[in-house]
Amino acid sequence: MTTILGIDPGSRITGYGLIRQEGCQLTYIDSGCIRTIVKDMPMRMKLIYAGIIEIIAQFRPDVFAIEQVFMAKNPDTAIKLGQARGVAIVAAMNKNLDVFEYAARQVKQAVVGTGSAEKIQVQNMVRYLLKLSTNPLEDAADALAIAITHGHLSSKMFRISENRLHVVRAGLK
Repeated sequence: MTTILGIDPGSRITGYGLIRQEGCQLTYIDSGCIRTIVKDMPMRMKLIYAGIIEIIAQFRPDVFAIEQVFMAKNPDTAIKLGQARGVAIVAAMNKNLDVFEYAARQVKQAVVGTGSAEKIQVQNMVRYLLKLSTNPLEDAADALAIAITHGHLSSKMFRISENRLHVVRAGLK
């Protein structure tokens, strides 16, 4: 049994989703959003870090899956997204979690069957795959989709090791 924490990073809203995987069976645990309503970027990053640390402490996931950076039309948006991803990854690494990253198209392909799926299609498939009564919020659905993708691709049948984010720990404990 493996508990997977999926993260959809954002500087204002960071979605999270937790699922349990037992063989091919996926079970919903929890999902939601870390909302940062302050304007100060350093404070937003602190809130994202603290929120992820709190989720990890409460649910004790075995692995951490996060969406890769995509090329945004606005460079400022891409930088802010990169900062949010960075603090999320640091939070996971500080709790000694293995970190895996997946491209948005890869997530859509794994969950919906097409890399060009719309947001509502992802929400609908997440609801269907996890047997939920309603669609999760958009950012939470994306995070759950990332966790589902890791579950599918990490199983022995679909192992894709190049998605593993390799990090060298320089003697830090």
